[in-house]
This record gives sequence, C-alpha cells and structure tokens, in this order.
Amino acid sequence: MIDFIKSLYFGKRFFYAFFAIALIFLCSFWFGILYSIGWILLVLLVFISILDIISLFKHSSLKAHRELPEKFSNSDENQVILKLRNKYSFTVHAEIIDEIPVQFQKRDFLLSLVLPANSEKQTKYILKPLMRGEYTFGNLNIYISSPLKLAKRRYIFNKDQIVKVYPSFIQMKKLDFLALDQKISLQGIKRIRRIGHTMEFEQIKEYVPGDDVRTINWKASAKQNEFMVNQFQDEKAQPVYSVIDCGRLMKMPFEGLSLLDYAINSSLAISNVALKKKDRVGLLAFSKEIHAIQKAGSKLSQLNKIMEAMYNIDTGFYDSDYSLLYSRIRKNLPQRSLLLLYTNFEHMSALKRQLPYLKALSRKHLLVVIFFRNTEILKLTGLNPETIGENAEQTIAEQFIHDKNLMLKELLRHNIQSILTTPKELSVNTINKYLEIKSRGLI
Repeated sequence: MIDFIKSLYFGKRFFYAFFAIALIFLCSFWFGILYSIGWILLVLLVFISILDIISLFKHSSLKAHRELPEKFSNSDENQVILKLRNKYSFTVHAEIIDEIPVQFQKRDFLLSLVLPANSEKQTKYILKPLMRGEYTFGNLNIYISSPLKLAKRRYIFNKDQIVKVYPSFIQMKKLDFLALDQKISLQGIKRIRRIGHTMEFEQIKEYVPGDDVRTINWKASAKQNEFMVNQFQDEKAQPVYSVIDCGRLMKMPFEGLSLLDYAINSSLAISNVALKKKDRVGLLAFSKEIHAIQKAGSKLSQLNKIMEAMYNIDTGFYDSDYSLLYSRIRKNLPQRSLLLLYTNFEHMSALKRQLPYLKALSRKHLLVVIFFRNTEILKLTGLNPETIGENAEQTIAEQFIHDKNLMLKELLRHNIQSILTTPKELSVNTINKYLEIKSRGLI
C-alpha cells in the first residue's frame, strides 16, 4: 500500500478539473441549479480518475534502462542512452527525470516522450563533464500517464550507477588519427623538416626524384647500375615523460577546465602519439609530494596505466616542491629522457626560484617547460580604456604579458626548451614540439 501511494501522482488536468468544479460549487451560492451539476461532475471526475489509476497500476507494463558508456571523456560531449518499452495496450505519455551526477549541478532535467501501445523507443541526451573522477547517477524516474492524463504512475530504474570520467581520450584519438593520416596540419599542427641524419638506418631503396642526393649509396648504385639511396627511420624506444605540476597555480580555471585538466588531456594525447612513434612513455605528477609515477614503457597497456593514474589526480593549495621533483627524477630516471614539464609561472620571481632545479634537470635530460598564457588578461589588452581604473588594469595586463615573454627568453638563455601557449592550443603545440624534437634528433 505504501509503495502504491508513493508511486501515485495526479496530473495537471486533474487539478484543473477539480478547480473548475470548486468554482461551480462557489457559483452555486448564487445559482442553486449549479450545486447539483457540481456534484455530478465531481462524482464523474472521481470515477474516471479511479479508472485511469486502475489502468496504470493493474500491471507493471513499463521497462526502461539507462545505458552508460564504460567511461566518460573529460571536457567532451558524452552520450547517455535511455531505452523504454511500453507493454500497455494504449499510448502512454512519459516524463523522464534522470538524477544525473551532482557534479553537473543540473536540477531541471526533463524529457517528454509519447510511447505508442506495445512499442519500444530510445532517446538520448548529452553530458559534458568538466572534472575527472567518479560520477554517480541516481534514480531513473519515469512518470507514466494515459491519454486522459488525470493520474500518473512513477517507475524507478537503474539506481546508483557509477561511471568514471577519464582524461580526454576523445581528443587523444582525434589527434592520433590526424597524425597518422598525415592531415594533422589541418588543425594547426605543422610539419617539421628533418635536419641532419641522427636516425637509424632502415634499408637501401631505389632513388626517386625528391630524395636527398646526400643519401645516395654509391657502392650499391655501382652494383645495381642505377642510383640507390639509404633510407633512415626515426630512433625508437626513447623515453618520453609527462611531468605534471599539481600545485596551486594549476587550479586556475579557463572555460570551465582547470589548467591541470588541460595538462592531463595534453599528456594523454602526446603519450598516445609517442607510442605510435615507437617511443616509451611515462608519467610523473607532483606538488609538495609525488602523486603518481609511472615508469616509461612501450606496451599497448601503458596508455591505460597512465590513464588510470591520472583520472583522479587533483590540485591542492600548496606550492610545488621542485627539489623533490629533481631528487625523484635523478633517482628513478637514469637514462636521458624527454621531460615535458606542465607547469605555470605568473611572475618572473617564481621562475627564478625554480630555475636552479630546471637547469639541473636540463643537464641530464631534454627538458621542455610548458606554461600558459592567461587568456583573460589577453582580452583586457584589446579593450579601449575609458576610465583611469580601466587604464590601470590594461597596464597591469600588459606587464603580465611582458613577464611571460621575459620568461621565455630567460629559459632560452639557459638552453631550456619551452612552450608558452593558451590552454586551448596546449595539445597541438605540445605535439608540434615533440615532432620537432624527434625530427632534429635532440634525444
């Protein structure tokens, strides 16, 4: 009985009809004939409502299911599918209220469907998460009403489903596809001209117009009586580490995502590209402590290990300990490696405090410091100031931009590779840098 009462609701039509009958009873105070009409209509309303309730509650004739993907991709659109099956012998109207995870802060979710008799229907909606971690879906509530729409019955399905939100593997696959298909320049990733021959020998092949004449193998050409050239391939199995700063400065949000999320998405994309290039990839995340470390590997499972290590990493409100980073890299990375350090510096003084550690790292490894342009500050520089306050804000913004450019020059002066990029272009620019380093044979 309690379950019946909890599942029973009345529709708007019922309350509109009840309100109209109440008005008739009110008017019967002046027009007596309306009193009898009011009672007739009230009895009719109760009778029809009972029939409507019986038709809805006679059998459990609705089945529904929420289909979730195995995992969500952070900062991308993810599809949730709802499948419904109507076993009633009449058309029903369904109102769907899905209790989506609290992280989305969406409390007005509502889908309306019309389900013909004895039919199945599928609908879907899109969710775009902006945080990594575990997301819990609550009840899938479906309110069914007959064509009369006087009463409703609530069905509950799929309570407490959990899905994990991982770094953007959709972006990773997109960049991987473009790179392998030689179309990556369409997204702003440039081709890098090969310089020198710091590559491994692969084979001798026939000369074709366009081949570098300096690679002609004269002995093979004399034997074959035609020009033959040496063909080289990129050196493989080189360790590439994504080193992610999880300190307080990486908490800054841009377009809904923190800098840490941008860095994690980029590190996943570059790891995938490096694996396709037959290099070994690894991960190190740090702040005042080491949050995650994954030794470089070249197996296909390496990408999944990196993804699992990164999906629940979060920033704290602490300054990052670069001395800890240096000691851990010195201890665990004996081989010369490419270190892609995702971090952020807002002032020149902050860079100079960490510069001794960066210089020490760059002596043994190829270090690339990746930090961010503040896009909100860039917007200020494009405005026309009308007041003294706006003028002061623009001056400060220009000083910040100038400091960022000084940081680039300071790193270059100490022979440290660097990338200064907007968060949105981070993955593209990082892959650019990696391809450039590979083509120049710097590692």
